[in-house]
Amino acid sequence: MFLRMPYTISEKILLAHTNRKDVHPGEFIEANVDVALGNDITAPLAIEEFKKSGVKHVFNKDKIVLVPDHFAPAKDLRSANQCKILANFAKEEKLKNYFEVGCMGIEHALLPEMGLVLPGDLVIGADSHTCTYGALGAYSTGIGSTDLARAFIDGKCWFKVPGSIKFIYNGKLKKWVGGKDLILFTIGQIGVDGALYKAMEFSGPVIRKLAMDDRFSMSNMAIEAGARAGLIEPDEITKEYVKVTSKGTHRKPKFYQSDQDAKYDKIYEWDISALEPQVACPHLPSNTKPASELGKIKLDQVVIGSCTNGRISDLRISAKILKGKKVSPGLKLLIFPATQKIYLEAVKEGLAEIFIRAGGIFSTPTCGPCLGGHMGILTEGEVALATTNRNFIGRMGSPKSFVYLSNPAVAAASAITGKITHPEAL
Repeated sequence: MFLRMPYTISEKILLAHTNRKDVHPGEFIEANVDVALGNDITAPLAIEEFKKSGVKHVFNKDKIVLVPDHFAPAKDLRSANQCKILANFAKEEKLKNYFEVGCMGIEHALLPEMGLVLPGDLVIGADSHTCTYGALGAYSTGIGSTDLARAFIDGKCWFKVPGSIKFIYNGKLKKWVGGKDLILFTIGQIGVDGALYKAMEFSGPVIRKLAMDDRFSMSNMAIEAGARAGLIEPDEITKEYVKVTSKGTHRKPKFYQSDQDAKYDKIYEWDISALEPQVACPHLPSNTKPASELGKIKLDQVVIGSCTNGRISDLRISAKILKGKKVSPGLKLLIFPATQKIYLEAVKEGLAEIFIRAGGIFSTPTCGPCLGGHMGILTEGEVALATTNRNFIGRMGSPKSFVYLSNPAVAAASAITGKITHPEAL
């Protein structure tokens, strides 16, 4: 299949989804997609454009995924109407993968959990954090609603083949340091445009030992460095994860690896043995500092959850720190498990009780406050620490509010003290 050697993992996946014999960075290609994803904000416009096309039915009712998660459960009449558009379209087209409230989750946690994205897939989603699935060794990227409409018609999309940047992480992670810290550190080093329209490839001894949840956190935030995708080559950890999630699916994963002499635009290599938990300060994910240097920052709200850090391991870490403790007086602690399955696991394991007894709010899955949607909007002058992925001006409410980003351990410790706190300082 691959006539020109060598290729990166991104180039191999893109080429495999075309009829071409070769691809080169910078070229525009038309490729067949395995999954086309939309949510309650982006899909209604795609559905409208699809209907304007005059095409009677979608190209494949099994390859389209619709997830109402941003303003769901519906926060007002407008958001209810948006969700209704998805529900009606799914019924009309007999879509297999429409997830109503009650069986839904935050899309980028839900799809891998359900086995809807597999290694080797080419995935498009009308949401910028679609790059999350790169953790599985899939090429997944965000697109616009009109591109999604086109994919509804014939299952194809145009792509510009990106150059790749390789990131090699050596050493051993310290306690309380995980994937979120690695990606915040990386963005802090290269900037929010340091991988502009590139594919980030995360590798090295540290990555090979990293759990899947941490890998998802890293790939999720590739877009915050301007990247089109953030990939990790599949290994035994990937295969064990997929073995569980892909049960019942008729599709088979395809495990691609970059060739040894593949060409990269840049290669970064770091020893992260001394890395401590990182915090991104307002108003950019690249404005990073060690958590231990920010002990004077007082907080009004702490958010634990989102498609970045709302998985079960994140909740376990948070609960371990919060158990037997109380939230700082006057501080709001909001916990959002990323899917209903994770919600149920948290209840069964007693994590939900720990959060509630500590004085936190344990919510149904939703994107909620991450995008300034609902269930945790900041007013003027308020300061939040969140395990989410963006801290732009006005991201979580008032343009005169302030958002810091961290891993779940720092967030939980900070909820107890009322100021940004390294867990070891408790």
